[in-house]
Amino acid sequence: MHAPSSHPSSGAVAAQEPKYGADHIAPDCAGQNFYALDRGLRDLLRLYLQPNDFRRLEPHFDRLGALAGGRLDQLARTADKHPPVLQARDRFGRDEDWIDYHSSYRDMEAIAFGDFQFHAMSHRAGALGMNRPLPAVAKYALQYLFVQAEFGLMCPISVTDTSIHLIRKFASRELQDYLLPKMLSGDLATMWKGTQFMTERAGGSDVGGIETIARKVDGKWRLAGDKWFCSHADADVALLLARPEGAPAGTKGLALFAMPRRLKDGSRNAYRIVRLKDKLGTRSMASGEILLEGAEAWMVGEADRGLKQMMEQVNLSRLSHGVRAAAMMRRCVNEALTCARGRAAFGKTIIEYPLLRRQLLKIIVPAEQSLSMFLFAASAMDRANAGSRPAEDCLRILTPLLKFRACRDNIPVATGAMEVRGGNGYIEEWVHARLIRDAHVGVLWEGTSNINALDIVRRAVGKSGTHRTLALALTNLVNHARLIPVAFRDRLRTALDRTLALVERVAAEPAEEANARQAASALYHVTSAILMTWEAAQPGADARRALYARLVVDHRLSAQDPLAPGDGEFEREIAELVLAERPVTLAQVTGLLS
Repeated sequence: MHAPSSHPSSGAVAAQEPKYGADHIAPDCAGQNFYALDRGLRDLLRLYLQPNDFRRLEPHFDRLGALAGGRLDQLARTADKHPPVLQARDRFGRDEDWIDYHSSYRDMEAIAFGDFQFHAMSHRAGALGMNRPLPAVAKYALQYLFVQAEFGLMCPISVTDTSIHLIRKFASRELQDYLLPKMLSGDLATMWKGTQFMTERAGGSDVGGIETIARKVDGKWRLAGDKWFCSHADADVALLLARPEGAPAGTKGLALFAMPRRLKDGSRNAYRIVRLKDKLGTRSMASGEILLEGAEAWMVGEADRGLKQMMEQVNLSRLSHGVRAAAMMRRCVNEALTCARGRAAFGKTIIEYPLLRRQLLKIIVPAEQSLSMFLFAASAMDRANAGSRPAEDCLRILTPLLKFRACRDNIPVATGAMEVRGGNGYIEEWVHARLIRDAHVGVLWEGTSNINALDIVRRAVGKSGTHRTLALALTNLVNHARLIPVAFRDRLRTALDRTLALVERVAAEPAEEANARQAASALYHVTSAILMTWEAAQPGADARRALYARLVVDHRLSAQDPLAPGDGEFEREIAELVLAERPVTLAQVTGLLS
């Protein structure tokens, strides 16, 4: 299938040649360029990247956008239908447990690790011809484009990237010298991929329950235990938590270790992949159970700071998960719009019907919220890496906010996009079933919604007070969005003040814990509304972002009477502008913001 080069306008369906059979089936996004389709991404990269970086990297954004809608999408569809297979023994009966992957998965690895070098691009020069590591904004924008085609492989990409970060920051010089050249290599034949094994049957969210023991034997650390959910199960080096013998119970007794798949002499380390998980989604990527039978490992960093060190990897993974949710929502938007403009019913294209237009807005708005949130968070990371303490504080609270809300929004967005296509969306030949399956893992990996909401309210707000730094940054953005009507900016200020009061009350009162998700959602919504308003006011930006902000304020931050009729004419005007295939100016939206 292919997307039409133009779409019928209102009333045009009846004038076309009659359709027969397969002609009635709406097109999908196969063959489209996901970068060229995404006006919001193109505008915001110019805003959040330095001009020289944008100019050098835009050809790569465009190239990956074409791959994501073309070759990569084809490979992802095939890999999803041919999941990895665990081979426990070789033909001689030796326990050489290895995983066979379909060639489509290996081809995707070549694109990710070889061509684009996702794993190394933020750690060294050389990726995509850059003479220095890529800024975080660029890295996560590239992840966003890649995941619109393939979600499963982004886990091995991300954990390799984040494992490199931990090794560089906490490992001894000797261990760095041994591991980093292998992990940073761009040669697939020699590079080592990384991963993170943390979950056990006794310790998921409650990490202090981890039972894996580390013993010092002849000067080497040996690990014994059972890791229950290990994604990228056959990685070359795994970072994991274990309790050294004699260490105290709870999280304070946990140390961080790096465990190689093979030892320096080439022999297999003493652990086995017991079985692979039969998962709802992410079928292309191998997740398994690992039995540690005295596996050799190196301690990383200080013995009593293992969890704190590991949490840096967890938080980086949380940010990546938010980006992945944003990416999948954008794919849903692309699919829904392509279908709505190409499917006819009762003499019209279905995008002309008011109910369908309202449904499209419900898909588009959370996708655009997450785009602004992840780019703002990535920009904060770049500034924090350059030494900004306020940016570091903002990143601390933006990371769980994005992970919490974007991953939750991804699920109804995926379902809504499937419904636009109708019954065909339920068929595995189309991408919607995979998008729905993969969407659900975002609320599980790296902390459930409850865990992330509590991290936001109890720690980022209650202990660290980072919400105040974020509030100051948001207030400055509102003040600088001078082209936006004063009345709407005042609504944003009021919403921000009320949200801050809510999150502080929930953080201060233990009895308010049940409201943590409400408070976290409110903070996400007001942050994204302010970001989108400020972005819309920037020179050259498309002003429909301010309309997204208005919808967030109306439907997520304001009281609603469930029995009162909606303002149909107002939403009709907004839908007309949002769904138009042309740029939108501030002059066109000003009246709708007042």
